[in-house]
Amino acid sequence: MKKTILILIVAALGLSSCVSTKKYEELNNKYQQSEQSLIDCKSNLMKCRTEDDASKNKIKFLNDQLQTKNISIEQLQAALDKCVNMNQQGNVNIGKLLDEINSANVYIRQLTEINRKKDSMNLALSNKIKRSLDDLSDDDVNVKVLKGVVFVSLSDKMLFKSGSYVIQDRAGEVLGKLTTILNDYRDYDILIEGHTDNVPITNSCIKDNWDLSAMRATAIARYFQHNMGINPARITAGARSEYVPKADNNTAEGRSINRRTEVIIMPKLDEFIKLMENAPTTN
Repeated sequence: MKKTILILIVAALGLSSCVSTKKYEELNNKYQQSEQSLIDCKSNLMKCRTEDDASKNKIKFLNDQLQTKNISIEQLQAALDKCVNMNQQGNVNIGKLLDEINSANVYIRQLTEINRKKDSMNLALSNKIKRSLDDLSDDDVNVKVLKGVVFVSLSDKMLFKSGSYVIQDRAGEVLGKLTTILNDYRDYDILIEGHTDNVPITNSCIKDNWDLSAMRATAIARYFQHNMGINPARITAGARSEYVPKADNNTAEGRSINRRTEVIIMPKLDEFIKLMENAPTTN
């Protein structure tokens, strides 16, 4: 458009013959400069638009990155909160566990102390019985501590005649000595077990070895109660027949060992039961 205007101006000047050649060249140079400026402006405009597009893309990229980082921060914060909660809960659980461990340790110490006292008393009781019955043959009396109880094994030849459940007079001295010691340990219960060999019973008054072992056990129980004044609430009588032998029933010596009455002296379990009822629990 500028070029058209310039031509018209030149034409007008030519027609009027008022413009010199020098003036024309001056105007033409200005035109050329304007034309170049226009080209430069267009180039700069294109460059600016390109840079603007690049800046917008960069801003979009940065915004996307920022949004991603914000999401990551939120996720990290959530994870941190979860860890804090778990740590607090863990501290609570650790404290609770320590309390339970302490309670268990106290409980174990109590059990250990009771067991120690029981073992100590059982050993003292066993030694006392051995000293009291020291004048008797080992074949007639055997005393031992096993699994927390004291076993006093009395041979049947010392207590009864063959096939009988009537206590012999000479057994009274032994049972009397045993009673003296049992009365010193009134917190102990007394289990009396009758044992036989495997020889069948021929006595018509006794049905079998179950009968014989039961009658012998109850005979000793009655003797302790009626003759020695032991509280019957402490006494339990049981029959084992021929089924818990200590020796081989195929030999005379073995059968003699198996024919026995055992007085089992046991500490009362009240203290143990009380502890068990109050045992610490874990969740």
